[in-house]
Amino acid sequence: MKRVVSVSIGSSKRNHKTKAKIMGIEFEIERIGTDGDIKKAIEIIKSLDGKIDAFGMGGIDIVLYGGGKNYIIREAIPIKNAAQKTPLVDGTGAKNTFEKWVIKYLQEKNVIDFKGKTALVVCALDRYKLAEGLYEAGCKLLLGDALFALGIPLMIKSLRVFYYLAAMLVPLIIKLPFSMLYPNDDKKEENPKKLRKYWKYFEIADIIAGDYKYIQKYMPDSLEGKIIITNTITKEDVEELKRRKLKMLVTTTPEFEGRSFGTNVVEAILVALTGKKLEDMSQEEIEKLIKEIDFRPRIEIFY
Repeated sequence: MKRVVSVSIGSSKRNHKTKAKIMGIEFEIERIGTDGDIKKAIEIIKSLDGKIDAFGMGGIDIVLYGGGKNYIIREAIPIKNAAQKTPLVDGTGAKNTFEKWVIKYLQEKNVIDFKGKTALVVCALDRYKLAEGLYEAGCKLLLGDALFALGIPLMIKSLRVFYYLAAMLVPLIIKLPFSMLYPNDDKKEENPKKLRKYWKYFEIADIIAGDYKYIQKYMPDSLEGKIIITNTITKEDVEELKRRKLKMLVTTTPEFEGRSFGTNVVEAILVALTGKKLEDMSQEEIEKLIKEIDFRPRIEIFY
């Protein structure tokens, strides 16, 4: 049996362990959250290093993309370095390959007609390929990085502007505490006045895409008629979305016993299967392996 553990600096309330058979091999897949405690994440990784097949790193990325370059996030370095024997991945490779492929899959299977729809991508910095896929499928884009991640009342409406701003800002963003950029708790903003600046974009969007923690924190009470494309969804999240009258839920990662794990887990599974380091695998090789495994997006139509 192969064992994959995702160590996340996100909430421990979302912890989960399951077993799955992938390409004839038994896997034990576990997610361990540390409630924002980076030191605890490092301790867990060190205690399991060399004892499991692959680590996923959740709640924080190793790199952000900007201006044609990958920039390493300063706070992620000690977490990455804690794994000396077991490979550790953050999901970036799977995001860049799998998420764009999922949009094509949904289009080809006539699940969603993207042409002319407005897609709100809550944060495109770590999901720029998802944004590209939506644009190429015919969507009008609303890119919420400035608003949702930085609190700046600006909505970016083109990939060209996004890439220009990313080239300027990412070298500065990587130096900020990651807690300032990413909502790694389960708290929802309760002040209606503060929420209005976010709600209006949810209301005009047909499709809401990106990291579920951003979506969950800022989404309005009603999601009637909306489509969400995201990942890392629990059973409790699904029930919450049903109560808000969501039309359709798509998770870019597959479901294991009612739970959709993050792309870091998908990537860790690929590494455990092949025995290769991620940096030694091309994008084409990753995509081919995903197809061989037959990982498909989870699609649920509620209303």
